[in-house]
Amino acid sequence: MTRTRHGGGSAGAAEISGDRRRLRSRETRHAISTAAADLVLERGLGAVGVEDIAERAHVVRRTFSRHFAGKEEAVLDATRDDGVRINQALRARPASEPPLTAYRAAVDEWLAEHELLDAVAYTRWRDLVRLTEREPTLFAAYERIRVDAQDESVAVLAERMGCDAESDFRPALVVWAAAGALTAALRAWARQEHDQAAGLRAWVRQAYGALVIQVAADAAAGSGEVSSAGEGA
Repeated sequence: MTRTRHGGGSAGAAEISGDRRRLRSRETRHAISTAAADLVLERGLGAVGVEDIAERAHVVRRTFSRHFAGKEEAVLDATRDDGVRINQALRARPASEPPLTAYRAAVDEWLAEHELLDAVAYTRWRDLVRLTEREPTLFAAYERIRVDAQDESVAVLAERMGCDAESDFRPALVVWAAAGALTAALRAWARQEHDQAAGLRAWVRQAYGALVIQVAADAAAGSGEVSSAGEGA
């Protein structure tokens, strides 16, 4: 008689159960983050406490603390997700692409997702960008998230370039220059009155174009200065 083996079935059930728990955890985290952002935009950062956020998200304080260290981190959780998505796209870029081209393309993919946001989600995102500039503690939290994401981008580019990011500054130079252009464009865009993200990609592409043109112009001017100095000597 053939015996039925149950080991595989038990492992499969455990895996499904684990997937469900992870899904519930992500849903809870998203609910908390959305509640935090909405409350802060409604009342202001100083008028919102962790208990308020937990109540709005229909969770207890302990659940909030399991996901976030503080309200600023909860408010900006979508910003952390943005960095994750950009780096995922960067890892997937063709190995033959130059570093700056790959980073710009990864950002463009992320922006394409933002152009699909509905009006409510887009307005929340735009208003959070504005609020972050006005609230010092929120700005500090944003900077920590931004640095973490950019450090990861540097590591990804260093691997692509086959170099050590600790001793070779090229990956960091590419990331920080490109990320600076992105930040400048996003902040300028957020100050304008837009009710949707359509057109943002073109805005950011223009910023990258301006960066490349300025670097080329400065390089040409510097080359001329060096040449003139050499002739004078």
